[in-house]
Amino acid sequence: MGFGSAFRKEWLEQRRTYRLLIVAVVLLLFGLMSPLLARYTPEIIRMAAPQGEEIIKLLPPPTAGDAVDQYLKNITQFGVLLALFMTMGTMSLEKDRGTAALMLSKPLPRSAFVLGKFASLALTFTLSLLLAGAAGFYYTWLLFGPPDPAGWLGLNVLVLIFLLVYVALTLLCSTMTKSQVLAGGMSFGLWLTLSLLGAFPRIGDYLPRQLTDWAARLGKGTGVDSIGNLSPLIDGRSGTYWPALAVSLGLIAASLLVSCLIFKRQEL
Repeated sequence: MGFGSAFRKEWLEQRRTYRLLIVAVVLLLFGLMSPLLARYTPEIIRMAAPQGEEIIKLLPPPTAGDAVDQYLKNITQFGVLLALFMTMGTMSLEKDRGTAALMLSKPLPRSAFVLGKFASLALTFTLSLLLAGAAGFYYTWLLFGPPDPAGWLGLNVLVLIFLLVYVALTLLCSTMTKSQVLAGGMSFGLWLTLSLLGAFPRIGDYLPRQLTDWAARLGKGTGVDSIGNLSPLIDGRSGTYWPALAVSLGLIAASLLVSCLIFKRQEL
């Protein structure tokens, strides 16, 4: 109840404050540039380094797999930064400026207020990643040959879930405080913690970072079976990638639930 109104208000704000435009342009640029960087890095090295020819001889020729790796690295790194910066003031600024109290003076449930913000941010990143994915697919096809469509789609779905984890966690941090800077610091700390824990073999198998490994295999065509379904895939150590997906979705759901519970008890 009230979710539709809250979502429409937040989606209008996403457009008027240029958040949608910023996220779309940044991700689109990296979607375009990643295959180009993978293809022409040897040429750049040849022109920039005095001994470029000797270095080039030591490098394998660029492949579509390099384009996938470059795309994943750029989109996830800059996507996480965008998730943090675009979300950290979403709740805290509304509370600090008093606009949250003004909105909630109408018959609008607080949970709808929180979920409307997440849904609008999720739509912003979905549309932006759709553009970036289409650009990356086209230039990879143009420079290296056609990637597997099902694998490329699976890659971008996993990247979207990975980014939404940090959108939800940052929204939680923003709900907990009225300070945008503090919310940003808390969310950055959570990102750093998850990144460090992801480096440990057994723990990392269950954390969002594993989604990027799965995405890489899908993008390279090694994670799609013969009928086009996403394969569970053994990760090479002790299990599948599915637990990391379950934990990621759980983190999103838990972050939203806790955000709603905290916001319901806050004085505005």
